[in-house]
Amino acid sequence: MTFTNDKPIYIQMADRLCDEILAGTYRDDDRIPSVREYAVLLEVNTNTAVKAYDELSRANIIYNKRGLGYFVTPGAKKQILKERRQTFMQERLPELFRQMQLLGITLEDVKVAYDMQH
Repeated sequence: MTFTNDKPIYIQMADRLCDEILAGTYRDDDRIPSVREYAVLLEVNTNTAVKAYDELSRANIIYNKRGLGYFVTPGAKKQILKERRQTFMQERLPELFRQMQLLGITLEDVKVAYDMQH
C-alpha cells in the first residue's frame, strides 16, 4: 500500500480496512487478518497495525474474540457508509461546489461526465 502524508499511517490502514468492508471483502462477523498479517501485508510496523485495529475497535467497526482474532461488527458497513457520507457532504462537497463555480462547471456538465464514466 502506498501511504500519503495527509494523515497518519494507522488512520490510512483503518480507512483501507473500512474500504474492504464496504467492498464486501469482509462481511458482518467475518474474521479479518490478524494484526501481524495485516502489518506484513501492508509492510508496516506491527505497532502501527495495532493502533489501526484499536481505532477501529473503539469505533465499533471490529471486535476482538479473545484467542480467535478480530471480526467485523454486525452493521459496520452501514455505520461506515453513514459516517463517510456525512464527511463527504460536510467537507468535500462544499469545496467541489466552490471549484465548480470558479471553473464554470454546471451540474449538467457533471451529469454528462458521470454518465460517460458509467
